[in-house]
Amino acid sequence: LFLAVCAVGIGGTFQYGYNVSIINAPTQHIHRFLNETWRSRYHKELNPDLLTFLWSVIASIFSLGGLCGALVGGSMAIRLGRKGALLMNNIIAILASILMGISFPTGLFELLVAGRFLIGINSGVGLCVQPLYIGEVAPKHLRGGMAMGSSIFLTGGILTGQIIGLRELLGGELYWPLLLSSSCFPAFAQLLFLPWFPESPRYLLIDRSDELSCAKALKRFHGSSEYQKEMEDIQQECFALNGEKPKKPWQLFTDCGVRWQLLTVIVMTMGQQLSGINAIYFYATYIFEQAGITAEEIPYVTLGTGACECLTALTCGLLIDYVGRRHLIIGGYLLMTLWSIVLTFSLTYQELYSWVPYVSMASIFAFILSFGLGPGGITNTLTAELFIQSSRPAAYMIGGTISWISFFTIGMLFPFIVNGLKQYCFLVFLLECSLVASFIFFVIPETKNKSFLEIKKEFDKLNFGRNK
Repeated sequence: LFLAVCAVGIGGTFQYGYNVSIINAPTQHIHRFLNETWRSRYHKELNPDLLTFLWSVIASIFSLGGLCGALVGGSMAIRLGRKGALLMNNIIAILASILMGISFPTGLFELLVAGRFLIGINSGVGLCVQPLYIGEVAPKHLRGGMAMGSSIFLTGGILTGQIIGLRELLGGELYWPLLLSSSCFPAFAQLLFLPWFPESPRYLLIDRSDELSCAKALKRFHGSSEYQKEMEDIQQECFALNGEKPKKPWQLFTDCGVRWQLLTVIVMTMGQQLSGINAIYFYATYIFEQAGITAEEIPYVTLGTGACECLTALTCGLLIDYVGRRHLIIGGYLLMTLWSIVLTFSLTYQELYSWVPYVSMASIFAFILSFGLGPGGITNTLTAELFIQSSRPAAYMIGGTISWISFFTIGMLFPFIVNGLKQYCFLVFLLECSLVASFIFFVIPETKNKSFLEIKKEFDKLNFGRNK
């Protein structure tokens, strides 16, 4: 089971974290490449406003690709299977790497745009299908810890991208095309290792009616002595579905039986993206400068933020099946509310005392730790647990779509919010975190050690009234 999580993670959420992270290092080198390409092509200088626009397109087209990937990921998982969709997804990553790698030698920045769009599609599919696969192969007493594999690989991707992007490695001027095309290596690794693992047993029995392959896969994942209990659980779900086909995303919006589950996924996904984590990264450089850290040292201190996220994802993975989902996610949001208050005060009085910047710096790391311990990891885990087989792929498509739209929106609007509100933007995030925590407290039941059918029955009380 551990090796299966590694095999799906390396080409799944790792790619998302890695590709979000590596684009920051070669910013200046890509600017220079755009200027030189424009000059050689049109024999005139590139307008600074047009340069900013081209760079924005290269950086943000990734989100558009991710949105497309989220929209097709669920359909790929139904048609090709969870494992088949992940394997096919690597072809997109390899093609994207080739396009980004040859953009500099050919002098075609358009290939860079196309490559970023394709790697966005790859990340969107990976974010949708990987947690789907892990959630379906995991036994219920390990489901939380295994589902955290998605977050561990995502944060591991961010940290790896920060390290590889250092100027001593591939962040230098000569090597940036190699840096951008290096995302082919996780793709090749997954193509090498994932074929050795079985398809999702739930997919094989419920979607494909292949009981023999399901039993064989369960024996591989759970052992010959333990697999029978899991087999019975899948058969019960199959019987309850009564031949129901996988639903389309729009069908979920009209289904009374998943009304509150769907609302929960929408609130949690938006809450995760709009929680202020992007503001923290935006302010990090400014706060580090105020604390007396030189511009040359900042990339190394920023590694600490990546290490923080990775550490909390691992910690959350160890705690989730003991503490439970509710306590961790509510606690995470409440702690983020607290650190938003501290940051608002420390940024307001930044100039007053010499020690205040260090309070801001500590608050940044504390905020990241709180995010990783709750919303960062558990949101995806709960999406897998709140739905039964026929609704789960569509739920991930909806959740992924909202996540990418929120990610793109916050990227576009965020600079204006910061410029307008300055440090008081954290008051907005404070309100948002406390509202999401309240929603989770009143709506979401604990899902630890429960089968998908048991969780559905809990939600039936909300969907159809208490007497159901």
